[in-house]
Amino acid sequence: MRITEIKSFLMSYPRDLHIIKIETDAGIYGVGEAGCSTREYGQEGVLRHFREFLVGMDPMHIEHIWQVLYRSAYYEGGRIITATMSAIDMALYDIVGKALRVPVYQLLGGACRDRVFGFRTVGALNDPKCAERVKEAVDEGWPTVRFSPADRIVPRALRTDVAQEDATRVFDVRESIAATAELFTEIHHVTDKRIALGIDYHHRLSVAEAAQFCQMIPRGSLAFLEEPIRNENPDAYAALRGMTDAPFAIGEEWSSKWAAVPYIERGLTNYARVDVCCIGGLTEAKKVAGWCETHYIDLMPHNPIGPVCTAATIHLAASINNLAWVEVVPAFNDASNDVFPVSVERCGPYYTLPTRPGLGIEFDETAAAKYPMRMHEHPHLQRPDGSYTNW
Repeated sequence: MRITEIKSFLMSYPRDLHIIKIETDAGIYGVGEAGCSTREYGQEGVLRHFREFLVGMDPMHIEHIWQVLYRSAYYEGGRIITATMSAIDMALYDIVGKALRVPVYQLLGGACRDRVFGFRTVGALNDPKCAERVKEAVDEGWPTVRFSPADRIVPRALRTDVAQEDATRVFDVRESIAATAELFTEIHHVTDKRIALGIDYHHRLSVAEAAQFCQMIPRGSLAFLEEPIRNENPDAYAALRGMTDAPFAIGEEWSSKWAAVPYIERGLTNYARVDVCCIGGLTEAKKVAGWCETHYIDLMPHNPIGPVCTAATIHLAASINNLAWVEVVPAFNDASNDVFPVSVERCGPYYTLPTRPGLGIEFDETAAAKYPMRMHEHPHLQRPDGSYTNW
């Protein structure tokens, strides 16, 4: 069996998606999904380079192809490259699973569980319906609930203390941590203590700000603090670890096993937020999962995009013993039913084990053409003084 064609589909539904389809001379195709949202055009450029040598290769040689993709240029790695590799890698697993007529998790060692539980994100803590959504999630059986901070992010043009022509959005960190701590504490006090509660701060805080936030909430109330600071410097997380005992959930930006190693070896994360669409696909994610297992760290996979990423994530989660929960965003994970008429099945707070060969995804090229990519940027945030901060 040989690779005959590689196609790229840039879509804007249900959000910005980059789907890659690999075709073979056996009539079997595989699909994959690339991460690094809002940089899909860069990934498509990388794919043009990869296509030059991928066509004609044997799709069964998954590990070999991973090595060639990563090391074929003098400058190895980088998130745009590994995100593109991720889509190719999961498409290859899809092809091999279909060729052997087994679900992908069987290729990864078989199932370690009967179902895969997720966590539900209920939105910002200052949303008037937040407490109601928490109760709904608990009643539906979700074991974990995640919040966004109590941010009051508004365009600068709507504030009276800045120039009206500047429409960049403003994030007031002091206001946010004060309101987030207060509202989170209120919800913690009235929520069943069996429910794990977490907050995703999306890299917006400094070490000192993250430490103070943790000191403002009841000790033991936070099951995980997700990505509170930027992750380029592991020493910064080591400093923060010395200032709080709150568990950390880190890793959605890891682009390889080498990026993950300091956080695993130094005990800087308690939940590894591995993203199969960014780290290099199922091949690399499985290696990182094994590394985490040696340090008694559970995976909590990052999964905020489309149905293909979701399917690959569920197969990974089924095949590893050290799993906490997977991220579930129904508006993205379960959408685009015309483009993906068949996908993995979710029953409320958990996914059942896939039974179809490969990833268990069907892809309709004609339907995908109805949702062409539109140039898109995440919000560009500033602090009140005009300095840039992460979205």
